[in-house]
Amino acid sequence: MAFRCSFNLEDDDQVLFEEISSVRKVILNRPTKLNCLTYEMVVQMLRALEAYECDPAVECITLKGKGKAFCSGGDVKGFICSSGAGHWSFAGAFYRSQLMLDYLIATYSKPVIALVDGIVMGGGAGLAMHAAFRVVTENTVFAMPEASIGLFPDVGASKFLSKLPGSFGEYLALTGARLDGSEMLACGLASHFVLSKDLPLLEKSVCEEAPLKKSTISDLLNRFAHKPSLKESSTFRRLEIINRCFSKPTVEEILSSLENEVENDGEKKWIKDAIRSMRSASPTSLKITLKSMREGRAQTIEKCLAHEYIISCHMLRRSMHRDFYEGSRAMLFDKDRKPQYSGTRPSWNRSPTRWSASSSRVSSGSTRIGSTCSFRSDQAEPWPGQSSEGRPRFWRNELESQNHHSLYDIFTSSSSDEQTYFISLECCTDL
Repeated sequence: MAFRCSFNLEDDDQVLFEEISSVRKVILNRPTKLNCLTYEMVVQMLRALEAYECDPAVECITLKGKGKAFCSGGDVKGFICSSGAGHWSFAGAFYRSQLMLDYLIATYSKPVIALVDGIVMGGGAGLAMHAAFRVVTENTVFAMPEASIGLFPDVGASKFLSKLPGSFGEYLALTGARLDGSEMLACGLASHFVLSKDLPLLEKSVCEEAPLKKSTISDLLNRFAHKPSLKESSTFRRLEIINRCFSKPTVEEILSSLENEVENDGEKKWIKDAIRSMRSASPTSLKITLKSMREGRAQTIEKCLAHEYIISCHMLRRSMHRDFYEGSRAMLFDKDRKPQYSGTRPSWNRSPTRWSASSSRVSSGSTRIGSTCSFRSDQAEPWPGQSSEGRPRFWRNELESQNHHSLYDIFTSSSSDEQTYFISLECCTDL
């Protein structure tokens, strides 16, 4: 598989930084690209936020995007091009920096307000959902569609999606379903709903307020906040059915349960859409997604990000499968929307009693569902930033000096599974 890639040098102002009183504004400035994150943008924001946290004159940070998007995600095309033109570790370094930024926002000692007025997906959700205050509008559209291109919801999604009511997080992660601002507020992804026309006045009020403590900001946001009603067609109104289907232990059982719901009531379009989305996604990515969500529910943000980093590096270096590259080819480059996923390819063929996932590499009738697949660092090339002693140095010293709980500790834990960088995934072993 070959990609034709061109590398264009963009202006240095992909991110704008403004200082007003004790507020620092961080503005994503790639409106024609839906504020898609580049490596340069991530590094600029990381450095600025580190400096702002140490500056006693700064009391609050606001994040927003120019144009009709807050941020549509990471620059996946750039990931693919850099990996194809050089080495997977280029993309790994980008991803490492992005997770560093997400972690910094999640553990920031000063209030961060994300003003999400428009599209927020993938890496953009990593920026917004970890902020202390997450303000959405009637223009907001949220989704985590990574499984459709052979990836899995990352940037801390195994934490912020797993905290949602019931199995709603599994539903969003496995189907890539979209939510509007009112649904985000109802399920807990957003903290406040403000009309788009009121955002300029809200920003002005924040800049004029002093001192800016969390309680003060909360009271201010409440003065602008609305409580929108959910549409009758909202999937969040179908939480009972979602819990019944997406609480099943395996992807096959989830699909079987959804199919049964359609048979009982064929008018449920949203269920058909969910089935169609899952069938078109990478089967292995769906299994990784489900496992990641289930484990993330009981883990800290540190461990969630650590595990997501390990899995993503294996996907980037193709040690598990090539589905990320094939999905990107089909959806982003050639745009034929017909990915041919390699390796283990579960075929969602309905059996009388259950869904089966058969591998093209195993004999007819045999299955490998529910087995454990482990990935260890001794089976892979060193990750970006890994020292000669095999201890990855992901996080800047500045982060540790600011009393952030360093992910470095997570990766050098004395526990046997973390010390060997082990992750167990409930997926087919015949990869």
